[in-house]
Amino acid sequence: MANKDDEQVLVIKADTIFNPPFGGGKWQGLRTENLGRYVDLIKNNCEFKRRGDMENDPSFQQIIPYILFNFGDKYFLYNYLKKAGEQRLKNDYIVGVGGHINPVDSGSDVDILEAGMNREWNEEVNYSGKLEKKLVGIINDDRRPVEAVHLGLVYLFTGDNPNISVKETDKLKGELIERKELGRRAEGTEGWAPIIWRDYLSKL
Repeated sequence: MANKDDEQVLVIKADTIFNPPFGGGKWQGLRTENLGRYVDLIKNNCEFKRRGDMENDPSFQQIIPYILFNFGDKYFLYNYLKKAGEQRLKNDYIVGVGGHINPVDSGSDVDILEAGMNREWNEEVNYSGKLEKKLVGIINDDRRPVEAVHLGLVYLFTGDNPNISVKETDKLKGELIERKELGRRAEGTEGWAPIIWRDYLSKL
């Protein structure tokens, strides 16, 4: 297995994303305005860097597609098990399917953010239904080191059936739960889940 530190991941300079020409500045939490402008900014200024060099470098933000799934009023929630490789997140509930964007997602005729989003979705979960997809926010969270160097593009995938499951059952446990129950669990954890609940899901 390749060393994950040597993985090439998509990043953008923190000064670029937090001081955009159209204003806005740095924020804490989920931003839901000017999303198209931020997406264009990322596409026009992104680059690939070695993951091991980026994990503790706040001058760059690693771009993470982060996908919420819902069917009706139920939302997908999962958490890492003890065998998971990312030990920094093992006690957290996760409300989104996500991961890094890699060079395999790039190409002259593809949308790199969309390609990375779809690849992560297909790698992480089993789902065969139809999906409506939309970008609902961009998240920054400086409270812990692991989130401080990552920037989340938060998407909502709405399915036409509830048959979703995680692929890596030895590392992850996932379930569809009612939105209010998701909120109760999210508020008792760290990471992006409570922010997404507070700034987005609780308002639906």
